[in-house]
Amino acid sequence: METLDLRQLTELVQAQNKEFTAGNKIFFKKFSAGMILMITDIVMLATSVIIALTIRETLWHDQIDLGLYLQILPFVICLFPFAFYIKGLYPGFGIDPIEELRILTYSSTIVFAILATASFLFKGPWDYSRFVFLLSWLLALILVPVGRSFIKKYFSKKNWWGVPVMIIGAGEAGERVIKSLNQQPSIGLKPIVAIDDDSDKWGYMFQVPVVGGLDTIPTLSKKLNIDHAIIAMPKVARKRQKEIIQNYSKYFSSTTVIPDLFGVSSLWVSTRDLGGILGLEVQQRLLKKSSFIKKRIFDIILASTLSILVLPFAVLISILSWLDSKGGIFFRQERMGINDSRFKIIKFRTMRIDAEKRLHDVLAQNDELRNEYNIYHKLKKDPRLTRVGKILRKFSFDEIPQFINVIKGEMSMIGPRAYMPWEKVKMNGHDEIILNVLPGISGLWQVTDRNASSFEERLYTDVYYIRNWSMFLDIYILARTIGVVFLGRGA
Repeated sequence: METLDLRQLTELVQAQNKEFTAGNKIFFKKFSAGMILMITDIVMLATSVIIALTIRETLWHDQIDLGLYLQILPFVICLFPFAFYIKGLYPGFGIDPIEELRILTYSSTIVFAILATASFLFKGPWDYSRFVFLLSWLLALILVPVGRSFIKKYFSKKNWWGVPVMIIGAGEAGERVIKSLNQQPSIGLKPIVAIDDDSDKWGYMFQVPVVGGLDTIPTLSKKLNIDHAIIAMPKVARKRQKEIIQNYSKYFSSTTVIPDLFGVSSLWVSTRDLGGILGLEVQQRLLKKSSFIKKRIFDIILASTLSILVLPFAVLISILSWLDSKGGIFFRQERMGINDSRFKIIKFRTMRIDAEKRLHDVLAQNDELRNEYNIYHKLKKDPRLTRVGKILRKFSFDEIPQFINVIKGEMSMIGPRAYMPWEKVKMNGHDEIILNVLPGISGLWQVTDRNASSFEERLYTDVYYIRNWSMFLDIYILARTIGVVFLGRGA
């Protein structure tokens, strides 16, 4: 990009981001997004109560006094949105889905507890149904996040969704930040311009104009109405980075700094005040004994319940597989487990009995497929699959028998990929952390990129999962897994 004056730079960015450069529009975008989410929350909460009342009437066969519940409706309409508002969920731009789920769960639980307590204090103890309150709460924990997810997914495709963001630094860190934000538009942070002193980097990065230098920040931030900046210069000398933060963060109400830890792959960190000195505490959350116990209890309950529910379906799959092709119904393969142990993973057989020979012949004859297999360790159009196997793979039904592995304590419902022993030499040292936890039937990489990610990217994603683990992350992955399975995407 040739050297342009400030007026030309401003016009260039404005021309490409008409929806994100008008000051009055930014306020109305935030207001509109907040109102849409608020209405969605109220609708989902009302739906939760209606379903709970309907189930209560059906089970008990008695008439419920709806007037009692209509009396507390104004409190519901006010309290829940107020609780969500003070936690920053309207419009909630910049809050990731896991944090949003955590806030919604805690806020909803607190408000339901307040409503239940107040209703029992100011009315007779039997006027309100405890069952309705309990079921409404449980349904709200599911329906409110689901409703918000659908709304965000729909509106994030609109040009007006989100707020403008300036990326300060157009190196590797800046590139990854822009790519990440573009891939997750529902977060609502829209990079519209990147700034860098290095003129060799001027041009475009993922269709985002890269201009410079840093001295243009005061004028551009004002003329483009940018209120949020991300300083992505982790490799810059500490003194220079401190100067940039001090000199330019004052032009934005919110500034995010990508730290020196950027190159160490997404660590879970929390800030600590050490007598006036800022410290970053690095955690390996899933390696804690308490985390393992909570996760194991969750696995046993969920795997046992699902095993009973899918048993008739599993019998049907077994019959179809037996009729479709020669060979056993189940497929067992050695995988690496916790503490570098070995176990046999159980799946429904999806391949023909001469699968290895077919693979060897195909890879020997086709350079493109050989390269694909070397990168992803699997093939999108695998010639080894049976007719039933293609359907099982598409919807991940072949993994149903792995509930047995979970109950036996060899796997978890959610976790890192169950790697094969020969893959250990390719794990580049990541096995030292990955093999400290149980592998999962599903995991973070399966519900994000699936086949679109390389083997190396899957390793980084698994390490990220272990370091960032929480029950909310597992619940999020489980919900995403259900969607991916039913849509049959990228298996």
